[in-house]
This record gives sequence, C-alpha cells and structure tokens, in this order.
Amino acid sequence: MKAFTGKKAFYTLVAGQTVSLLGSGLTRFALMIWAYQKEGTATALALLAFFSCLTYVLASPVAGVVIDKLSRKWIMFIADLLSGMVTAALLILFLNGRLEIWHLYLAEGLSGLLDAFQAPSFFSSMTLLLPKEEFTRSNALVGLAKSAVQIIAPAFASALLSVGNLATVMSVDLLTMIMGLASVLLVRLVNPPQSETGRLAKGDFLHQVRFGFRYIFDHPGLKGILFIFIGINIAAGFTYMSILSPMILAHTGGSQVALGIVQTVMGIGGIAGGLILTIVRTPKKKAQLYVWSTMLSFFVCDFLTAISKHVWSWSAAGFLSELGIPFMVSPYYTLWQEHVPADVQGRVFSVREMVQQVPTLIGYLLGGTLADAFFEPLFSKPNPLSWLVGYGPGAGMSAMFLITGFLGALTGLIGVLNPSIRKLDEEPPVDQAPLPENAL
Repeated sequence: MKAFTGKKAFYTLVAGQTVSLLGSGLTRFALMIWAYQKEGTATALALLAFFSCLTYVLASPVAGVVIDKLSRKWIMFIADLLSGMVTAALLILFLNGRLEIWHLYLAEGLSGLLDAFQAPSFFSSMTLLLPKEEFTRSNALVGLAKSAVQIIAPAFASALLSVGNLATVMSVDLLTMIMGLASVLLVRLVNPPQSETGRLAKGDFLHQVRFGFRYIFDHPGLKGILFIFIGINIAAGFTYMSILSPMILAHTGGSQVALGIVQTVMGIGGIAGGLILTIVRTPKKKAQLYVWSTMLSFFVCDFLTAISKHVWSWSAAGFLSELGIPFMVSPYYTLWQEHVPADVQGRVFSVREMVQQVPTLIGYLLGGTLADAFFEPLFSKPNPLSWLVGYGPGAGMSAMFLITGFLGALTGLIGVLNPSIRKLDEEPPVDQAPLPENAL
C-alpha cells in the first residue's frame, strides 16, 4: 500500500492520534477517580499532572535536538508504542492487586517524557505536510479533535467503570493504541529542507540546545507571545489544570456524574470554538486574536467559575472557557510555524515547550498544595469573600479562581499593549522550501 503524503498524511495522523488520545483520556479519567477515592485530596490529583509536566520539561531540550536529526515519523511511532507499554504495566499491576498511587506518579512521569518527543515531532511535521495558509485552520482541527475526546472520554470511561473496572478501561486504551500506531505507519514524512538558519544551528549538542533559546530570545515578537503564554500557564496551572476537578468533586460530595457532565460540556465548548476557526476565514491578525482572546477568556470565565455553585453554572463557565481556547492556542502555534524555519523547529519548539511548561509545573505543585493547606481551611467557615464563593468544601478552591481571573486578564492586557507582539502580524512568514521527495 502506498504511503500517504501531504494533506492525506496530515488527516491520517490526526485521525489515528485522536483515537489513541481517546484511549489515553479514558485511562486518565479512570485513574483520576481511582486516585481521588484512594487519597481524597486535591494534592494527589495535582501531583499526577505535576510529574507528567516535570519530565516533559526536563526532556524537552534533548528531544528537540533528536527530532531535528532523526526521523520524525519513527520518533512518533516509538513514543506511542512505549506509552502503550506504560499502560500495559499499570494494567498488570492492577490485575495483581498491587497498584499503588506512586505507580501512577511514575507512569505519568514516563508519559510526560514520551510526550516531549511525540508532540514537537507532530507539530513540526505539520509545517511540511500543509501550505502555510492552512496552519491556523489545521491547528484548530487538532484542538477540535482534543475537545471531542474531552467530551467522549469521561462519559465512555464512566460507562466502562459501571460495567467493569479499571482493567476494562485500560484494555480499551491498549486497543486504541493500535490505531495510533497504524496511522503513523501509513504516512510518508519528508526531510525538512535545510535553511540558512539550520546551517547556523549546526555544532555540538550543547550548541544545538542553546540555539533554540537564542532563536526565541533574539526574536522580540516570538519572545513576547511566549511570555504571554507563560502567564496563561501560571494561571491555568494554578486552577483549571490542577484543582477544577477536585473542586467540583468537593462541592458535589465526590459525584463522578457531576464531574463528567462538566467535562463533557467543556468539551462541547472546545468543539464549537474549533469548528468556528475551521469554517471561517483564517484571521490575518493572529497575534491580536491571541492576546485579546486571552484577556477576555480569563476575565469572564474564571470569575464565573469562582462564583458558581451548581453543575449548570460550572458547565456554562467551562463551555465559555473552552470555546475561547482555540482562539488563543491556534493562532499562537501558527505564529511559531510561520516564523521558524522547518529544519530547526524541533529545537525551537522543544525549548518553547520547556519554557512555557515550567510555570504549569509550578502551578500544579502549588495549586493542590495551597488548596489543601491554606484556601480550603480558610474558607471552611464564613469570611469576607463568602458572599462570592460561599464556604465549606470546595469554597477555597473557588476563591483561587478569583485570583487567576485577575492575573490572566492582566496578562492578556499586557499582550494587547506590547508593540513587538503587534508587529508579528506585519512580519512576513519565513520561506519554507518546497517538499523534497526523499522520505524519512
């Protein structure tokens, strides 16, 4: 069978990786419920994300050099295969009654390590598979697929848990992994053309690692949007990514149904936002779309989440939040694909991922810890902010969303006022050479 190239290769990869991502989403949701039932703290859930993010950050500089040197196709394949082996190990431990919380932390750490190789390989391959006019729309499509998984995974995982157990969920995950591996084998990826920038990046290993940093920090516009994304991740890591689920579980007495409803509605919001970006004409002022969306999303959605006390209002806030994410993330990644030569994207993108994930790492660690040790005890009784967020279980975590709403909106406003970011909309994209014929 002839391997797919160009757009067919891109859509094949997206389809296969989406199915695989669904399986991973099932396992993550089921393991999160298992961990919360076993430990009963926000810190336990936050640490799952913390260890994944930690290894992702540590491995990213090395991954970038490897991605630009070796076959991006086989890097994705090996990363997906090893990720499946991690799930298989957890399944064996569970079936033998030996699964412990520290096993989940180790597994998340290994998953983060593999993601550091897989994600930049995929996004740097997009540049060579698609014309630059379709970058924003294609990034929105990838986000759309992730949102679809966010809808399906909690409901599907809950259904599987109701008729089976954790082993049932992980078994389905392993089956979906096969689809992801097959999608990688079916495509033909090409060597990126060498640019003048790529020639300057040559040197020993440390020189190539440092090059990724230099490229970013010598480009004011890219440095500006990166710092805005850092601000986003500080706020999001402190709340949405670490304590949203335990907050809802605390408010609802540990209701899996309530959490599943909120996550499903959030996924619908992400799908709606992704659909809008894939259907409408690609906006020309991507940088302005990015910073304005950031400011409005935090100002409206985090405040609404903070004052919400029912499933329907959490769902509304989550819907609006996820609706806005494609308008933040898609133009952000498109700007990088347009302004970084293809043959150095592995190094530059990996450094970008490392730098922007460090605040998330801190947010994961502090979010759950501060929730359990400070905010929840502080709001266990009435206080001056109780008229906004109430008091009792979950109220302290709700109050944390007031903080991130302010910080996130301020971050977006700084981006709106930054002249280097505005200038990105005026700079022409780098010239990506035509796709060569030699396959990886």
